[in-house]
Formats: sequence, structure tokens, C-alpha cells
Amino acid sequence: MKKMRILAVCAIAVLATMNVKAQFATGADIVSSYVWRGFPQESTKGTPNIQPFVSFTTGGLTLGSWASSSLLGNVKEVDLYATYAFSSQFAVTLTDYNWGFGSSKGYFDYSATTDHIYELTLAYTGTEKFPISLSVNSMLMGADKTASGDQAISTYFELGYQISPLAKVFAGGLLSSGSAYGYAATGLTNVGVKISKSIAITDKFSLPVYGILGANPATGNAFFVAGITL
Repeated sequence: MKKMRILAVCAIAVLATMNVKAQFATGADIVSSYVWRGFPQESTKGTPNIQPFVSFTTGGLTLGSWASSSLLGNVKEVDLYATYAFSSQFAVTLTDYNWGFGSSKGYFDYSATTDHIYELTLAYTGTEKFPISLSVNSMLMGADKTASGDQAISTYFELGYQISPLAKVFAGGLLSSGSAYGYAATGLTNVGVKISKSIAITDKFSLPVYGILGANPATGNAFFVAGITL
């Protein structure tokens, strides 16, 4: 914890001396169910979740937090992340996941048996003329383990293609897998299409909504998620 406080103070000092415009953002999605990379995240499939976020951006650096909890009151996770955008197409992200709510460990337990998982993501978002996106996500440290207790280095990749400004198809899968996914094999786990739409409520306010129709070929399951962005 002492090292974390020192790093936090240093980060604030650096940001305070940077002569760039800083931006804060917050919002939330309400989804009909929480499906992550093709895997339902709750035993009661179909439970609506609220997924809020906050972020701070200065230059190419974004620091933020994302969370998900059931509308029934059960907190699923609270994640922290840092993203650095090298350009409008290329970015790298370090994410600190924590799904450990309900366990005997506290959120700030960073011991060798921590519930936290640390993932490195490399992402390419594509361009208007070449609307293909690609991301590779590897869990390098933390609670993602193999059956023998070693670090699993679970790695997920996803390829997307923007059919139109409001429609995207995607295909993703596991190159390696550990306890974080609750699935020991590899292969395609997340294929589908996402359709977005903005519903006009007033002349000055529109409500963004979306639907995701997908399947997990590895497990043989299908899913449909409806979402509202606030």
C-alpha cells in the first residue's frame, strides 16, 4: 500500500505539471445481462446490470474505473485501468480486474493470493477507410491460475469489422485460458453483431441504445444483450 500511495502522489505531481487540457467523464450502461467475451458473468443468467464508469484524460493518457453490479444489489466487480493512446488508432491499456466480491479477502489485498488480475491490452481501432479493429488481451499477473497453480497468462483476441456507422461484427477467442474465465480450453468464444441506435427523446436529447446478438461456439451457448447508455 505504501508503494501504491507513492506512485499515486508521483502521478498526480506529473499530471499537475503537464500543460495540457484535462477532461473528466462519467456515465453508465444498463444492460439486460452481463456477458463478457462470450461468458455470462452471473449464475442467474439474464439479470440486468448497471455498469458505471469514471475517467480522467490528459493528452494521450486516460485513467479510469469501470464497475458492474446487478440491479438486485449484488456487486460483481470494480476495475481500474490506465490507457495510453499513441494515436487515434493505436493504444495500450493496463487493467486491474477484481471479481472477488463476496470472498473473505478485502479489495486492497494485493498479496500473493490476491483476487486482483492484471491484464495488458494492445488495441488497434481501424480507420474510416479500413474499419477493421483488433485487440490482444493478456492476463500477466494475479489470480488467473492454471489447475496446477501456475500463472495461466490467459490471452484473448478479438477482431471486429464496422459494417456501417451503427453496425459492427466481431469474432474473438482464447489463445490460452486459466481460472479467470472458468474455462480450460481454447478457441472461439465470442462471435456476433452489435447494432446501435440513438432514440430522440426531445429536440436536444437522444438516448443511445444497442443490441448484441452473439454466440460462444466453444461452449455452444448463444446470448442477446440489450443496453442503454446514460
